[in-house]
Amino acid sequence: MAGISRKYRLLRRSHAMWVSRRVWQPRLVFWAGAVSIGLISVLFALLADRAQALFHIMTGNEGGWRFYLPLVVTPLGFVLCAWLAHSFFPGSQGSGIPQAIAARHLRDEEDRSRILSLRLVAGKIALTVVGLACGASIGREGPTVQVGASLMLQAARWGSMAQARGLILAGSAAGIAAAFNTPLAGIVFAIEEMGRAYEARTNGLVLTAVILAGLASLGLLGNYTYFGVAKDTVAFATDWPLVLACGIIGGGVGALFSLLALKVMRRIRRWNALQPLPRTLV
Repeated sequence: MAGISRKYRLLRRSHAMWVSRRVWQPRLVFWAGAVSIGLISVLFALLADRAQALFHIMTGNEGGWRFYLPLVVTPLGFVLCAWLAHSFFPGSQGSGIPQAIAARHLRDEEDRSRILSLRLVAGKIALTVVGLACGASIGREGPTVQVGASLMLQAARWGSMAQARGLILAGSAAGIAAAFNTPLAGIVFAIEEMGRAYEARTNGLVLTAVILAGLASLGLLGNYTYFGVAKDTVAFATDWPLVLACGIIGGGVGALFSLLALKVMRRIRRWNALQPLPRTLV
């Protein structure tokens, strides 16, 4: 009898937990946030592709005067983006990944809002699209990470969820998964770039967000391959030594490039801090 009574109490407690609004409301908000990440990431990808196509149409492939148009359009586009970022979207500067990583380590909610917010979602998408339309060499990975993290953090605020660090991680992974139709890449990105270690308490958040965002993108675009399908084969005896050599050389050159880029950017940032707009024009 004691065992039956104990099981009955557990069932009642479980039933009360599942029907409780306090339990379901945060989950529904989280699921809605993951789906919105998928939809907005796909919209972002489509806008970015259209912007690149617009630039190619403007410049043309036949030569003539349109061949030299980027010499005017691209610098003016950079100045416009810098002015918009400085005037209307402060905090949108940067690739997006460092901002999302920094937000995970911030404790103050106001500080987080300066780099992850709905205002920055609009700004990041708009500035990236304008930059691509002007010929800028901009990748979508970083901006999509910041967009996904911002959307999920906003969902956490609306749903009164406490796991801000895990939700930022989940939003970033969901953005990558939805934008490129690569669920595994989203999870690996969460481990490698954002988390550095796979925390047990964020497993469910990351997986659920990636699945829901991926389903949302599949619902819009179908089962597409953004980067195409490779049909080449690799011969072990002749090709694998070249693969190893390319990996070693590419890693060394990439590390050197990153080091030089960071040093140059620090110097430019210090030089540009006093008069941002005039010096950006220069």
